[in-house]
Amino acid sequence: MTLLDSIVLAIVEGITEYLPVSSTAHITLTAQQLGLEVNSSFFMTFNIVIQMAPIFAVMIIFKDKLLASLELWKKLIVAFIPVGIVGFFLADYIDLLFTQSLIPLWMLLTGILFIIIEYFHKEEHKYVDDIEASTFKQALVIGIFQVFSLIPGISRSGSTILGAMVVGFKREAAMSFSFLLAIPTMGAASGYTLLKEFHALDFSQLELLSVGFLVSFVIGWIAVKLLLQMIAKFSFVPFGIYLILTALLFQFIL
Repeated sequence: MTLLDSIVLAIVEGITEYLPVSSTAHITLTAQQLGLEVNSSFFMTFNIVIQMAPIFAVMIIFKDKLLASLELWKKLIVAFIPVGIVGFFLADYIDLLFTQSLIPLWMLLTGILFIIIEYFHKEEHKYVDDIEASTFKQALVIGIFQVFSLIPGISRSGSTILGAMVVGFKREAAMSFSFLLAIPTMGAASGYTLLKEFHALDFSQLELLSVGFLVSFVIGWIAVKLLLQMIAKFSFVPFGIYLILTALLFQFIL
């Protein structure tokens, strides 16, 4: 991996981590186009590092809510529990069952779901427009939707946003809850990987890791800020169309 490769991958991660378009799929597909070995020890280490950076960006952006509301933390933990249980016991089996060759298929299906749900999603006054006003039941249902993100190619952000819209969140609130749910989810996933695979990790190229973290953090910060502004005015249909086109592009052209 070169310095340019690390910057490109970090930009892709920073942009897609919180977009409903599967950052894992985009990182994998981008790495393959760059001719990188996605199963190498260093790539696994690099991937963990750049995935953590946008989480710190979200924690800083939402620091006031996170510091002021213990109830919000409780709801995030409730939403995390389903994926925590299923991931701990079945993650390896899911990886074997749903191979990377199926990534375009899951991207295609996610895109279609976004368009369908947006078609029926008519925001009403009673819909949740403040994540702190959500219920524990709603948080649990969103958490169940997040379980689908364990399948390679299905976006964690996408699945949780769809779940939030299904249970009556307005778009901006759905995106905000999804952003915050990444904190316990990605934190636990990265921590588990570090403990489980620490002996196989490769920290030899600190320059590439540092640059990747910094670029991913900055781009992630910008992406979150822009997304929150954009989604208040528009729908998720463009993301659905993007997923469909990207899936077809990688399946039939690249």
